[in-house]
Amino acid sequence: MIELIAHNMAPVIFAAMVLFLLLGYPVAFALAANGIVFGLVGIELGLLHPTLFGAMPERIFGVMSNDTLLAIPFFTFMGLILERSGMAEDLLDTIGQLFGPVRGGLAFAVVFVGALLAATTGVVAASVISMGLISLPIMLRYGYDRRLASGVIAASGTLAQIIPPSLVLIIMADQLGRSVGDMYKGAFIPGFVLTGLYVGYVVLVAIFRPSWAPALPSEARIFREPNGKSGGASLLVLTILSVAAAVAFGRTRPDETPTDELIVVCMMLGIAVAFVIAVANKGLKLGLLSRLAERVTFVLIPPLALIFLVLGTIFLGVATPTEGGAMGATGALIMAVARRRLSRNLMEQAMNSTLKLTSFVVFILVGARVFSLTFYGVDGHRWVEELLLNLPGGQVGFLIVVNIMIFVLAFFLDFFELSFIVVPLLGPVAEKLGIDLIWFGVLLGINMQTSFMHPPFGFALFYLRSVAPAREFVDKVTGKLTAPIKTMQIYWGAVPFVLIQIVMVALVIIFPQLVTTGLGEQTKVNVEDIQIEVPPDSSMPEEPVIIDGGEGAKEGETPPAEDDATKALEKALKGQK
Repeated sequence: MIELIAHNMAPVIFAAMVLFLLLGYPVAFALAANGIVFGLVGIELGLLHPTLFGAMPERIFGVMSNDTLLAIPFFTFMGLILERSGMAEDLLDTIGQLFGPVRGGLAFAVVFVGALLAATTGVVAASVISMGLISLPIMLRYGYDRRLASGVIAASGTLAQIIPPSLVLIIMADQLGRSVGDMYKGAFIPGFVLTGLYVGYVVLVAIFRPSWAPALPSEARIFREPNGKSGGASLLVLTILSVAAAVAFGRTRPDETPTDELIVVCMMLGIAVAFVIAVANKGLKLGLLSRLAERVTFVLIPPLALIFLVLGTIFLGVATPTEGGAMGATGALIMAVARRRLSRNLMEQAMNSTLKLTSFVVFILVGARVFSLTFYGVDGHRWVEELLLNLPGGQVGFLIVVNIMIFVLAFFLDFFELSFIVVPLLGPVAEKLGIDLIWFGVLLGINMQTSFMHPPFGFALFYLRSVAPAREFVDKVTGKLTAPIKTMQIYWGAVPFVLIQIVMVALVIIFPQLVTTGLGEQTKVNVEDIQIEVPPDSSMPEEPVIIDGGEGAKEGETPPAEDDATKALEKALKGQK
């Protein structure tokens, strides 16, 4: 029995770790305990040397000195400040009015605002809770199907997983040994493609199940002109002018400009044009824009400006992700001050939540380092490599198996646990198979997004359940008694969006250009073309060195090419001249 365990130590350690996690033990402690216990067992069996644990302090110190992970507290703090400063409420209120006349308009507003919050906060909990508190009562008030309402809120909140500045992309880049900026660039286009798929699903529901997504009644549309019109025409004209300016500027950019950089810069120029027109209209009292157009412009400008401050500086190469996160946190504080909503209580809540999440990440990472020390010590990484490299189908077979495994594990583990435990084992195998690790990281990030939506352990579902009405309640506006939302309705509402996320995984595999286009043209280096020139040492004599180069070598000549310095050294050791 002992010999069997000794020969299969790696799978035994991995199975024990999975068992501890399924039993509900805290992840950080389960990982560390497995690493220490099986490390001691390996020493007793003679598989490991006692000095192995001498490397532990250095590995833990490596976690503390990792500059990349500094971006996590910055982006978390930024998201919490924005969520508590009322930005989500203003966005949902304004965009809801904008799409209100359209069937399914409130659902479109939730998806749109979810994408904006994802690009500014990067925190799933903040997005889901904000939209659940603000938009869910309104959707129930006007007759939305409970499954559609809960599903679209939970799914839109999880866009923060894949749209930069996402926390999971920071961790993915750290674990795969790649740049966070490149990971952000690769995820930029897939994130908004996924948003488009969500919108497409709402469109289909509005067409084939119109009773599930009614339009906002006329009495609920508050932004109206004195003549009773909605004011959408002037907003349309303003949008056309902004888009035209952005497209015209984009055509002046060089062809080699990276796609992500082009999109961000053109978007910011279009927004600036709209903002200047709105400010001039209001300051000079020109009366060219409607109330709705002005409201939409002034509400959208702050979060979009923050997106440029964070992502624009990263994509343009002006700032690193950590510096971008610091600027984003500063921008969020400025926005809170401008809204007169920054208070001591808000700061304390944001800082406490940031401290908890950051400590959570650090403890899991320390536990993962302890576990990996023992696991790698018994050649566990080679066991995983042999297991996955021998799969039929090469790259395709590897990707299918890995994505199915991640999807199944996401039922029980969240993205932190998957990133720290599974990704370090998969990355080297993917690299040996010739898979680009940026593309692979984005693909896994999209797949891990389902961990927030899986019944019954999806965290986004838990967040929504915590703010959704569990009992009958009286609507504050209509005064009618409204039925609660059942847990099973939340689960069933999430299922279509989980399927959409799976479709997105397939699209990224079929069309890798969705990721690689955002990276621009990558510089390729041919190792064989590299030449190393060593300057001559002035201290050495200029006369030719006489070396016994074998037969045919004369005094004053260099040895033949096939007789290198190693052979000359071997001959010298044998006593030859």
